[in-house]
Amino acid sequence: MSRKQLNIGLFGFGCVGHGLYEVLQKTPALRATIKNICVKDKNKEREIGPEHFTFDKNDILNDESINVIVELIDDADAAFEIVSAALKKGKAVVSANKKMVAEHFTELLKLQKEYNVPLLYEAAACASMPIIRNLEEYYDNDLLESIEGIVNGSTNYILTKTFEENLSYDEALKQAQDKGFAESNPILDTGGFDAKYKLQILVAHAFGYIAKPNDIFNIGIDNIGELELKYAREKGLKIKLVAKAFKREDGGLTALVIPKFVSPEDRLYNVDDVFNGVITKTGFADTHFFVGKGAGAYPTASAVLSDISALSYDYRYEYKKIYREENVFLAGDVALKVLLRHKKEDAENFKLYFNDIEEAYTNHDTGYLTGTITLENLKTLQSQNGGDRSFILIQAVTEKKAEATIPLEVV
Repeated sequence: MSRKQLNIGLFGFGCVGHGLYEVLQKTPALRATIKNICVKDKNKEREIGPEHFTFDKNDILNDESINVIVELIDDADAAFEIVSAALKKGKAVVSANKKMVAEHFTELLKLQKEYNVPLLYEAAACASMPIIRNLEEYYDNDLLESIEGIVNGSTNYILTKTFEENLSYDEALKQAQDKGFAESNPILDTGGFDAKYKLQILVAHAFGYIAKPNDIFNIGIDNIGELELKYAREKGLKIKLVAKAFKREDGGLTALVIPKFVSPEDRLYNVDDVFNGVITKTGFADTHFFVGKGAGAYPTASAVLSDISALSYDYRYEYKKIYREENVFLAGDVALKVLLRHKKEDAENFKLYFNDIEEAYTNHDTGYLTGTITLENLKTLQSQNGGDRSFILIQAVTEKKAEATIPLEVV
């Protein structure tokens, strides 16, 4: 099959957009050229001439010679307007906007089907690591049991620095911001929201279940304190922000984002700095491990380039697992083994939320509990968290449905 000629309309010309422009200049065999670039700031100096730019999105959307739109802007709402308009005009789209894809997954799926045009977004999850296409093409739904990984490079960088260099959380965060890995308002990363959007996309391709962002529970790294770090160091563990989804035999699917203790035997233990790592587990092939850079302009641009290359051969996601309409449902009745760090005076009350307690420790003002808790009780305690508690996953208990009595007293 020969490549088709791609005429690209590019939205956004930041680090990723400029990197993509440079790479395309050096790869003529790809048969893809950027015909026009839409940007917002008319006064910003750019490294290529003004003849390459427009400030009106319709100059690109209404250009019939442009058959591919590449969307690389930060604003998820504006991105959806552009992407949906492009699909309605029969233009193929490549996007790196995980928030936009996650929040509008069902609408984007319908638009692709209605207008018979592809939307590819490998760069929206794990940057340089080709995880979406592998989930889409390789794993059958009844074989895939779980997917777990580090999918946010910014938080992984921060956690790496706190362990390797004993930096404080604030020092590590500032370093991540200075290097461009984290935004000036970093809560999208540190609160686990970015990882949640990515997990939502991965769950759709892995298990055929379309979740809404609010369906997936997320805890970030912003409340992790010295007690948890000391606990990890004493036991030879690291803390990683993990996105995890696993399926029971009855079709119940659990998906969450949460900090997790990982041991040296865990493949995620050595995934440090801005790298991402994902482990898939199947019924017959056991585990597969993917690793690659998860933050930065060039890793993201490489995934965008891969999608452009795929479009030149008319590739599209088939969403076979979604259209199969199997009996997959989101299950909250699962037990998790966790460490809860708490204020000293809350210890006895918090014990009521646990199925069982393995360890209990308090000092003059704080303490921790380890034991098994249902996901629903964990959500209850986290929903009222004013920064005085944190949760670290030890392991997920997946063998059977969890049962627990919810305390009458609400914290």
